[in-house]
Amino acid sequence: MPKLPESMRAILAARPGGPDVLELQTRPRPIPGAGEILVKVEAAGVNRPDILQRQGVYPPPPGASDVLGLEVAGEVAALGPGASRHALGARVTALVPGGGYAEYCLAHESVALPIPAGLSAVEAAAIPETFFTVWTNVFERGALKAGETLLVHGGSSGIGTTAIQLAKAFGARVIATAGSDEKVRECVGLGADRAVNYRTQDFVAATLAATDGKGADVILDMVGGDYVARNYAAAALDGRIVQIAFLRGQKVEIDLRVIMAKRLFHTGSTLRPRSVAEKAVIAEALHAKVWPLLAQGRCKPVVDSVFPLAEAASAHRRMESSAHVGKIVLTV
Repeated sequence: MPKLPESMRAILAARPGGPDVLELQTRPRPIPGAGEILVKVEAAGVNRPDILQRQGVYPPPPGASDVLGLEVAGEVAALGPGASRHALGARVTALVPGGGYAEYCLAHESVALPIPAGLSAVEAAAIPETFFTVWTNVFERGALKAGETLLVHGGSSGIGTTAIQLAKAFGARVIATAGSDEKVRECVGLGADRAVNYRTQDFVAATLAATDGKGADVILDMVGGDYVARNYAAAALDGRIVQIAFLRGQKVEIDLRVIMAKRLFHTGSTLRPRSVAEKAVIAEALHAKVWPLLAQGRCKPVVDSVFPLAEAASAHRRMESSAHVGKIVLTV
């Protein structure tokens, strides 16, 4: 391996604010610690938490880099003490707690996985955040099974496009909501059995109609607010509602009678603050159960657009416009 540079380019938020506060700065190249690898980044995914961090309302967890970015793909450039899972020069994609918008990024070896066969670095960088999130929330917390129905909100988002494909791959029916007729068509093209334009249709009525009045067995929601009561109405008996964000508000008033009458479970989770050990368990499950699907082309990350690292502000504007379908990726 060639000698590594002492410094690198990285994107940071100079202060809380809009996309224009993002700056390309020079930073010391990080040095991997015990069990860590240094990834020479070729591509980095852009995610909603990056927007929140830039706005100053979602600080990185203790010990994490203040450089933005939660997922990367590239080449293993250095190994920390005890790291042996990936060889120097191996091509990996990794979930990271921060530091992705940079030329080099640290990752724990247990949450880095080989880039699936046939996928580019850009596609691989679009995998970790959404696939880890969907797996742990839809299949572990939500316990979605073959033959059941998943209702996923934001079906055209990175999370949504992933949830549609994985749910279908594992034998579930899928109903998706999206904000335009074009996005509805995109969801159907990815495999959704039914897609609903939430601006012109009532997703509760559509879900009940599509399930002969039964409702959805699992609901993946990142909206919150007034969607909570509507999710309860759209849920089946013993339905599981899994909360992963709250774009319309985190505080709501709920009718406990509905939860009791339908025997509902309303749970939720975050991914970034979890321990390395917890994330490693998810990584192992993905490698065993989802990586073969990616290698076979049975599911694939949907990439909306690609921007150079220096144009991270434009990538953030694209995400905040909500015009995208699938993932936005930075190339280094």
